[in-house]
Amino acid sequence: MNRSGEVYYQDYLAGIISEEEEEYVFTYEAVYLKNNFLPVSLTLPLREASYKSKIIFPFFDGLIPEGWLLDIAIQNWKLNPRL
Repeated sequence: MNRSGEVYYQDYLAGIISEEEEEYVFTYEAVYLKNNFLPVSLTLPLREASYKSKIIFPFFDGLIPEGWLLDIAIQNWKLNPRL
């Protein structure tokens, strides 16, 4: 199953993160790069080429809530915990 989501930094669409068959991919949006905004993470410097990894990028993994915070996020945002 391929899934993707928009990544915002200070209200600007910075890029797209996607889960593909065997890897995760993060790509900065061209407009974001053109404006030379700050990178979303020091571990993901601005560049045109996509970042690819077999595991989710540690920066994004650190943003995922766990435990009771995850329960609140699921309830408030009407998320499907099975996806």
